[in-house]
Amino acid sequence: MTIPLHAAAIARQFAMDGQLQSVTPYGSGHINDTYCAVFSQGGCTARLIVQRIHTGIFRDPSALMENIRRVTSHLALKMQAEPDCARDWERRVLTVIPARDGRAWHEDAAGGWWRAYPLIEGAHSLDAVESAEQAYEAARAFGRFQQLLADLPAPRLHDTIPDFHNTPKRFADFERALAADVAGHAANARAEIEFAIARQGIASVLLDAHLPERVTHNDTKINNVLLDDKTGEGICVIDLDTVMPGLALYDFGDMVRTATCAASEDERDLSKVAMQFKMFEALVRGYFSTAGGFLTKAELEHLAFAGKAIPFEQGIRFLADYLAGDTYYKVHRAGQNLDRCRTQFKLIESIEAQEEAMNRLVRELTR
Repeated sequence: MTIPLHAAAIARQFAMDGQLQSVTPYGSGHINDTYCAVFSQGGCTARLIVQRIHTGIFRDPSALMENIRRVTSHLALKMQAEPDCARDWERRVLTVIPARDGRAWHEDAAGGWWRAYPLIEGAHSLDAVESAEQAYEAARAFGRFQQLLADLPAPRLHDTIPDFHNTPKRFADFERALAADVAGHAANARAEIEFAIARQGIASVLLDAHLPERVTHNDTKINNVLLDDKTGEGICVIDLDTVMPGLALYDFGDMVRTATCAASEDERDLSKVAMQFKMFEALVRGYFSTAGGFLTKAELEHLAFAGKAIPFEQGIRFLADYLAGDTYYKVHRAGQNLDRCRTQFKLIESIEAQEEAMNRLVRELTR
């Protein structure tokens, strides 16, 4: 197999024993360039995941890697101390493989930043939730991730993307994009603009609730949990670039946004867009099974609301980018960001129709 020369040179910069056999592109992520490097080690093979950090998005990669090293080290210690996890803790947390100079990353001659982890064998990720059982396992894994990091020692983690979930700021960005209307798109989005303005109050609810700051993942899609090939258990949370201080409910709300609707994010047939209550119930049960011990009364009271708040935030981000001429999110056809906005807003309508039942379920399961 042909080895990509640059990727092969990078893989050799990490503290991995053995002879490099192959390097191939890996995964379906859209942010970082990812490769799988295979090393032979005395008749056995070991696989290493090598990633180039997207410094256009993560502008302080040293701070990002400091976060990841602290978080993974803390998780490893907690796993090793638990009888149920100690026997296979290496499969339950990412391990940062240092570069040969001892740093947590390698910087190439062109200024690119790279990091490496051992591949977790016998596990897989999914691009979409296919069953309530999978939703449960993902929520359980993300809840446990928050639980184990609840006692992470000071200092506070770095904000890898400042104001990432500052919904009032996102709404202000939308208002500026609407006022400027540089692409002349506002006339095509009147219904969506009115929808957003009518629900502006959603933006500040979670911040105004004075919820405690937690260590949060901030990208809780199903593809960021590895599921065991044999048991289906959610064993490891991955993609830690956005791990930083935040509200626990940001993570739960994003699970609702991404796991309860079977339609694609840019679905044009809005009749396919709906929150599936059985998926919501699976998320609540899974999340509460691990996170329930530390959530406060105020967090529990806002749990269902978070499922509406995060789609609203994402919807206004898509709408603002459409109004600005599609400068942030990649688009493959005209109007794609507007379609993305419409799916988020249709999901919100579906949630609003079921909100009373959602709150009732949360009260029943968490009392």
